[in-house]
Amino acid sequence: MDSRISRIRSKLAKVPYQGQRSHSMGARRHAFRVGPRISSAQADAFEGENHIELPAAYRKFLVELGGSGAGPFYGLLPLEECRLYTMDRQPPDGTPRGFHHVDHPDALQGDLFLHIIEMGCTDLCLIGVTGPLTGRMLTGNADGFWPPNVSSSPDFLSWYERWLDHMRDGKDNVALGLTSPATVASTPWGPRARARKAPWSHTTEC
Repeated sequence: MDSRISRIRSKLAKVPYQGQRSHSMGARRHAFRVGPRISSAQADAFEGENHIELPAAYRKFLVELGGSGAGPFYGLLPLEECRLYTMDRQPPDGTPRGFHHVDHPDALQGDLFLHIIEMGCTDLCLIGVTGPLTGRMLTGNADGFWPPNVSSSPDFLSWYERWLDHMRDGKDNVALGLTSPATVASTPWGPRARARKAPWSHTTEC
């Protein structure tokens, strides 16, 4: 077993109880729990159906630790809900590239990316499964509202452990959906803002 699996399991168990940890945007949904592990046979079947190989570190996580649940943003999608995308060409006007599902008529015949983390709306958190970005994590927007951002982490396990470490250390990291305690406190929905409101205020909090 990759030693990172045991480290991640230990950190995942501890991080909910660390008082000064960062706010992770999907924590209420996944509650830092992972879903049941998948079997090697299930991983093999998914690979066969989609004619791909899952990146090794990501596959290890699914088979040895958990098949869904706790993760950056709103958490890991179950493998059966993951979909393949290709990146669009750079638009002539220089605006950011978007992504299309492989079955879309406008999808390019290019490198493949698997949507594995739920971010909401048309935002995507993907892992490269073919081409030079195989195994690397990146975020982007299907409609090209903002440019793709490739993580410097070499693989999924390193990326996932970075999320846990930065959260434990109370860091801001937009690329991982983390907000530090200090930033949370100063936001319109944070504790300082609530304390500043007069008791007669009728302002509605979203």
